Amino acid sequence: MFRNTEKSYGIIAILVHWISAIAVIGLFSAGVWMVQLTYYSSWYKTAPDLHKSVGIVLFVLTMVRIVWKFANPKPAPLTEHKNWEVKAGHLAHGTLYLLMLLIMCSGYLISTADGRGIAVFNLFEVPGIGELFDSQADIAGLFHQFAAYSLIGLVVIHMLGAFKHHFFDKDSTLVRMITVLK
Repeated sequence: MFRNTEKSYGIIAILVHWISAIAVIGLFSAGVWMVQLTYYSSWYKTAPDLHKSVGIVLFVLTMVRIVWKFANPKPAPLTEHKNWEVKAGHLAHGTLYLLMLLIMCSGYLISTADGRGIAVFNLFEVPGIGELFDSQADIAGLFHQFAAYSLIGLVVIHMLGAFKHHFFDKDSTLVRMITVLK
């Protein structure tokens, strides 16, 4: 039930998947909203602090998720899946992880370029490393933005693929990521 099996994902993998999905969509939405804030907005300072805190939590959750992936069996692809679909799925998942990690690293470089750490919900601080290269915050900021748009584009494709499998192919791809099958 907690661990993955050859047939289905366990409850841990399912929960971490959906918590991560909500966090990614929430962080993207907040990021788009934050860049439009003016200095006089009451959220001007609060929103970035929340964005950073959730980003750090998502980073830890992503690292746990990666370890969990390697410590658990991966459910076998469904027999109905074509070879190209399986390969495309592996490529998409790998790219999702890579983009998430790169976005989080670039966010860290933006936030700590001035040498200050990142306060996580005012509970603890992730230390800053300062500026490692010229214009670090600007360069990392552009990368962060474009990688985030790329990630959301891939998330939309991922969702459409899941809906295709569920509504058109009528297979259990989506069901396996919503419920623990026996």
